[in-house]
Order: sequence, then C-alpha cells, then structure tokens
Amino acid sequence: MMLRKSDWHPADIIAALRKRGTTLAAISRKAGLSSSTLANALSRPWPKGEWIIANFLGIHPSEIWPSRYYDSMTGDLLERKAREKIEHEENAI
Repeated sequence: MMLRKSDWHPADIIAALRKRGTTLAAISRKAGLSSSTLANALSRPWPKGEWIIANFLGIHPSEIWPSRYYDSMTGDLLERKAREKIEHEENAI
C-alpha cells in the first residue's frame, strides 16, 4: 500500500513564506508578475507559479503539491516543468 502525502494547505504555504521574511505578493512582483498572480498556484495547477514558490522555499514543488506531481495510479513523479519562453528570431528580408 502506497502512503500518499497531502498537499500543503494554502495557509501553510503563506506561513512558510512569512517565516522567511516575505509575502506571496512580494515574490510575485520580484518575478515580474502582478502582486496577486502567484495566488493562482495556491488554488489550481500552474507549474510556473509552483516552481517560483518552491524555488524560494528551497524545495521541489512536489513537496508542496504532491497531488500535482505524482501519478495517482503508479505513484511515479510526473515531469511537470514551467514552460520556457521561446524566442523567435525574425528573418531579415
């Protein structure tokens, strides 16, 4: 039988940030986002936001949101990464 960990409660995530002397809004602004944007990761899957929060806390996002990073059937870690911006080069005519 596989032991499943629960996702952190949003208040626990906010408390972890506060213990490190910052807020969700401050991290959001530092990442170039609107102050309320990272709050989206607390209520719904958003890999980019999850990685920003987890990196600040010094852990992998799967520790905060195991339900989003582990396959519910096999228990395998899923490959979920924030999409990276793809820069397109314009061809000179």
